[in-house]
Amino acid sequence: MSTTIQTATEARTGKGYRDENFPVASHLIHPKHRGAILAFYDFVRAGDDVADHTGLSPERKIALLDALADDLTGSRPTDSAAEPLRRELAARGLAPTHALELLDAFRLDARKSRYADWDELIAYCRLSAMPVGRYVLDVHGEDRSVVWGPSDAICAALQIINHLQDCGKDYRAIDRVYIPQDTLDGHGAAISELGADKASPALRGAIAELAERTMGLLDEGAVLPDLIADLRLSLEIAAIHRLAVVLCKGLMERDPLSEKVHHGKAAFALTALGGIVATLARRPLRGRTLRSQAAKVANPKVAQGSRP
Repeated sequence: MSTTIQTATEARTGKGYRDENFPVASHLIHPKHRGAILAFYDFVRAGDDVADHTGLSPERKIALLDALADDLTGSRPTDSAAEPLRRELAARGLAPTHALELLDAFRLDARKSRYADWDELIAYCRLSAMPVGRYVLDVHGEDRSVVWGPSDAICAALQIINHLQDCGKDYRAIDRVYIPQDTLDGHGAAISELGADKASPALRGAIAELAERTMGLLDEGAVLPDLIADLRLSLEIAAIHRLAVVLCKGLMERDPLSEKVHHGKAAFALTALGGIVATLARRPLRGRTLRSQAAKVANPKVAQGSRP
């Protein structure tokens, strides 16, 4: 089967934006921006499915990802996943940088399946998650100097939450482990334990530690909805952030190998609504939040000093 795959699109699994753990261009986003975000999603999804394809060799995966990059930046695209994003980038005068960084993450996935420590995991998130938020912010014309920092923190957190939710499945299906080795070692857990039906106390401890560190990222990014100029995008981010906080707390207490640490439909809606309402209530104070953030950007010591 794998020898017949000639383009990234042919490796697609059928997973779409409605299947993701967090909202992707929900109807909170203005219709004039949804097409650009969904074109980005479809392009990235094609690359992600290549990286996770069990019937392709690492070399073939990288070749397909290279071809997908060429289709985005070259003059004659052959993969249908590239053309919509090419049009959106051209129409908005945006560079392909964020999409190409995602492809770098997928190339990494093709040849790397283990992570040594937290810093190495965050370096991966710099390619696999942070460009997503940056692209959405650029589409909306937001001020990079103000919003990229907290956006990066939230996006890294979302990525790690997904890793923890799917840690057993990723190990069993594609032999990929994002839980850093030093975290496993610190709790006396072995990678092979990810293949069990239920997490050992040691593995539970490692997962809870990572969830706690991820909550720190969410705390760092909590200010983002109040910094966003576009109200609809602000509410979308607020909903995502609130959903992420609840999931992260769940991962501190529950076992993703034997329990479903996901939102049901009702809980998803109520949790997201809570984030939206809270952000709307704070909206009149946005000017004060912007001034505070500007001071932190101008003087990093201010931000460092604000932490215990």
